[in-house]
Amino acid sequence: MSRGARSLAMRRQVQREISARLKRLGLTQSQAGVKLGVSQPRVNALVRGRIELFSLDALVDLATRLGLKADLRVGPRRR
Repeated sequence: MSRGARSLAMRRQVQREISARLKRLGLTQSQAGVKLGVSQPRVNALVRGRIELFSLDALVDLATRLGLKADLRVGPRRR
């Protein structure tokens, strides 16, 4: 898997967890924006899966604000 594809896969995974948590909390996008410290349009982009608009760092920050924990594991590649 290329470096870009791996980054995209990691961002997608974090985005899915954030979206699932927001759905479980039952927040409107405006309420979610207040909780996350971002605008409602940013929440909309997030829940619609527009991950190209978010860095992995930004997504991890948002996940943390929702009480989620993100772990990064580094090790040798599997072949």
